[in-house]
Amino acid sequence: MSSENPATSIPMDASERRSVGVIALISMIRMFGLFALLPVLSLYAYDLEHATPLLVGLAVGAYGLTQAGFQIPLGALSDRVGRIPVILLGLGIFAAGSALAAVSDSIYGIIAGRLLQGAGAISATLTALITDATREEVRTKSMAVFGIGIGLSFMIAMVGGPLIAAKFGVQSLFWAAALLAVVAGFLLLLLPEIPRVSRKTNWNFRPAVGPDLLRVDFYVFLLHTIMTATFVALPFLLTRRLGLELTDHWKMYVGALLLSLLITIPLIMKDHRQGQGRLIGIAVSMILIAQLSLTFFSFSIVPVFLSLVVYFGGFNFLEAGLPARLSVLADTDIRGAALGVFSSAQFLGAFIGGLIGGRFLGQGRPADVFFVCALLAGIWLALQSFGRFRRP
Repeated sequence: MSSENPATSIPMDASERRSVGVIALISMIRMFGLFALLPVLSLYAYDLEHATPLLVGLAVGAYGLTQAGFQIPLGALSDRVGRIPVILLGLGIFAAGSALAAVSDSIYGIIAGRLLQGAGAISATLTALITDATREEVRTKSMAVFGIGIGLSFMIAMVGGPLIAAKFGVQSLFWAAALLAVVAGFLLLLLPEIPRVSRKTNWNFRPAVGPDLLRVDFYVFLLHTIMTATFVALPFLLTRRLGLELTDHWKMYVGALLLSLLITIPLIMKDHRQGQGRLIGIAVSMILIAQLSLTFFSFSIVPVFLSLVVYFGGFNFLEAGLPARLSVLADTDIRGAALGVFSSAQFLGAFIGGLIGGRFLGQGRPADVFFVCALLAGIWLALQSFGRFRRP
C-alpha cells in the first residue's frame, strides 16, 4: 500500500482529530509523571540512605525493566479484550507505583515504586489505539501529533519538574503522577466510537518479530538507552560542574527544546516515507555529534546548550518517526503485539541506560557517561547503513 504523500496530503476527519487529540493528551499527562522526574531524580536519590551510583541509575531506569516485561503481554491482551480495559488497568497500576514511591524514604522504596510504575505498561496499547482510530493515509500525521504531544509533555516536565521539586519536594512529583493517571482514566470518556479491530484467538507472536520490525525495535532500544543514560549524568553536569541551581535547569532544557524544533519539524515533514534510512542516519549523526560535544566541550554553558539543541533535534524526530514506521509495517491483526515488542525494546533501553549511567557515573565524571553514549550512537550509525526497510 502506498504511504502518505505530502503533495496529496489527506486531512484527518473530525473523528480522527478528536481521537488523536484525546489519546495524545492521555499520553502527555501520563508521561509528564515520568519526565518530570528525569531532571531531579538522580540528584534526589543520590542523597538517600544506602544510595550508590549504581542504585541511583537503577532508580532512574527501573521503570523500564517492568515496562519492557509487560508491554508485549498487555499489547497482545489489548488485541483480544480491547484497548480501553487494558489502558485503565495500566493507569491504575501506574498510580499505585507512584503512590508507593511518594511514601518511601529509602533508595530501595523508590526503586520498588518505579518498578511498579513500569508495570502499568500501556504505551503500546495507546499507540495501537491511534492506529485503530486513523486511516493509513494519515498515519504519519497522527503519529507526529502523538510524538509532538510527548515532546510538549517533555518540555513542560523539564520546566515543572525542577520547580515543583524545589518548592514541594521530589515526593510531590510522585503524588502528581498518581493524580494525573486518574485524570487520564477519565479522559477516555471523551473518545468517540472507534471501530473494533478483529480480536485474536491465538497468541502467535511470530509475525510481530519479523526482520524489518526487529530493526525498528533495535533502533528505539538504542535511542532510549542513550536518552536515559544522558539524563542520569546531565543533572550532575549542570549542578556540580556548571554551577546551575536546580531551579534554573529548565531554562537550559526549554531553550534547547524550542530551538531543536527548527531541526525536528522539517525532518518530520520530509519523512513522508515513514522512516527512510537517510533521515534516520542524519538524526543518529546528530545524536552522535551531541554526545561527543558533551564529552569534550562541556566546560561552559554555551557548548552544553548547543549540544542539547542538536541532541533534541535528532531525538524528537526519531521518537515520532520510528513508531509511525512500525505501525505501517505491522499488519492490523498483530499491531498491538508488534507495538508491544517495540515498546518493550524502548523501555528495556531505558532500564539499560539507567544502569549504564549509574555505572559510568561512579567516578563522578559525567563525561564518561556521554562518551559511552557516543560509542552507542556510533555503533548505531554503522549498523544502520547495513539495513534498509522494505517499502510496504
